[in-house]
Amino acid sequence: MQRRTFTAATLSAFAWASARAQAWPGRPIKVVQGFAAGGNADTIARVVGTEMARGLGQPMIVEAVTGAGGTLASGAVARAAADGYTLLLATGGHAVAGALYERLPYKTVESFQMVSTVTYFPFLVVTSPASRLASLADALAAAKAAPQSVAYGSAGVGSTHHLAGELLSRMAGVKLLHVPFRGDAASVTALLGGEIPLVIAPPTAVLGHLKAGKLRALAVTGPQRWPLMPELPTVAEQGVPGFDVRSWAGWMLPAGAPQPVVERLHAETQKALQVETVRARLAEMGGEARGSTPQEMAAMVSAEVKKWTQVVNDAGIARL
Repeated sequence: MQRRTFTAATLSAFAWASARAQAWPGRPIKVVQGFAAGGNADTIARVVGTEMARGLGQPMIVEAVTGAGGTLASGAVARAAADGYTLLLATGGHAVAGALYERLPYKTVESFQMVSTVTYFPFLVVTSPASRLASLADALAAAKAAPQSVAYGSAGVGSTHHLAGELLSRMAGVKLLHVPFRGDAASVTALLGGEIPLVIAPPTAVLGHLKAGKLRALAVTGPQRWPLMPELPTVAEQGVPGFDVRSWAGWMLPAGAPQPVVERLHAETQKALQVETVRARLAEMGGEARGSTPQEMAAMVSAEVKKWTQVVNDAGIARL
């Protein structure tokens, strides 16, 4: 009798949970991203989220929880209720943090339910038009002659931008000086103000300034030249063969999110990524629209953590 009662109660609870999931979303969805408003992550979240909101029938409200290379945002989502109303727009920095931070209040993969990747994109190495550095090769030569004499700004300690610079230092056999800022906008402002000679940033953070002639690009960090600036050489073409750093962005929910919610968000993501205006906007930002299954995304993030852990170990970078 007790066994039948337990089974009935379990089935009833399951049916209640399923009904709630099917009614989802009944209110706006909060999208958390870990970098400053107006930056790359913020823009991607708004571009894709706005299109997804049409199919979901509810707004996707983007909120910046900045600091510690995106880990504060990841931690906030990991602690959130697994009801589908809090979504993380994670970037490559999420995997970098898993390699760089010794103690995180969450597990990089296990604390989250992956939904789908959204885009992949390279970074640009940029300087001031007035800089004496005519090329990335010039910057590396100067750094080799005088270690830490050439500084580069990034979106913060533990960001992919940061580790890209550390990887560049190691592969080029030089020592660049890392100067962290609170987001891409702050690092670019410092570059415009002459406070630092170089910045590693996503295209969306610098493209307007490049078009206006206020900044000058020295290199793209991916394996191929950027279609919007085909004249710009890659890092690999400027004396660092094999250099390849691209970041990504994708949706994550807290672990334990209802499967129907995961499936709905996944489906709406794939639909949004097929919309020409979304694809074009991501391309303008230097990105390639590319979705995935939740399983593929989990495997990718795991592989990224392993890759960056190797970089951290090989470069002797102190864990935070």
